[in-house]
Amino acid sequence: MRVFLTGATGFIGSAIVKELLKAGHHPIGLARTDAAVQKLEAAGVEIHRGELEDLDSIRRGAAKADAVIHTGFIHDFSNFKKYCELDRTVIAAMGEVVKGPIVVASGTALIARGTVTTEQDHPLVSTDVVPRIATEEAVAAVVAGGGNACLVRLTPTVHGEGDQGFIAMVIEAAKTGGAAFYIGEGQSRWPAVHRNDAARLFVLAMEQATPGAIYHAVAEEGITTKALAEVIGKQLQLPVKGIAAEEAGANMGFLGMMWAMDQPSSSKWTRERLGWQPTEVGLIADMELNYFK
Repeated sequence: MRVFLTGATGFIGSAIVKELLKAGHHPIGLARTDAAVQKLEAAGVEIHRGELEDLDSIRRGAAKADAVIHTGFIHDFSNFKKYCELDRTVIAAMGEVVKGPIVVASGTALIARGTVTTEQDHPLVSTDVVPRIATEEAVAAVVAGGGNACLVRLTPTVHGEGDQGFIAMVIEAAKTGGAAFYIGEGQSRWPAVHRNDAARLFVLAMEQATPGAIYHAVAEEGITTKALAEVIGKQLQLPVKGIAAEEAGANMGFLGMMWAMDQPSSSKWTRERLGWQPTEVGLIADMELNYFK
């Protein structure tokens, strides 16, 4: 299939490119900059110049394809609600022109509730509380209009060499604060997945397209933040310290709120439905191998 891919040069998107090519598909990568063009050309990807804020360019790119995988998002947290609502309009624009499958990235953190969440669970709050829920609402709207859209919920930690996400940020916070922190007793659980395993899931979800399906890219259901802090402390030779939730902001900034969340997630249904089986190294082993070089 010809597959229009947003976020094609990103941490996850670049892994999806490799999986698409390996499976014999023809990726068409959205490129905003000359640097993105060069990177995609080097990977053997067809180029589509455009950007998420230009909906006409999104429609033109999607119209070239049999399917869409949408992982692009503008991570400007100073305008977070604005860009969450932009994502809603981007998904709607794709739904206007694509008859084939549209696979959209979301997150398991949207449904965190302190118990093991599943693919059948939905957010308990509104976009007024968590603006990112707009993505899931947009996919539901495409399906309600007769489109073939589905969600792949990513864990807050998608790991692998070159990761600049939450774990890398927690490591930097430990360096700055002089200790590897966890919140309370450190029993909050974080699910995780390697980016290569997540990339394979996106391709499987596209190939087996089921309108309205929700899949979980979860390789490990939940690793305690204390266990992760202990790895960080050992590798950086820093003390490992439990702090109260009210101290988290001072020591970790906005990360403190996320670090305190207990958000274990299951992918049992996803594995059974798609035959997906994670094969890459787990988060702690990956941290020890690649995060402290």
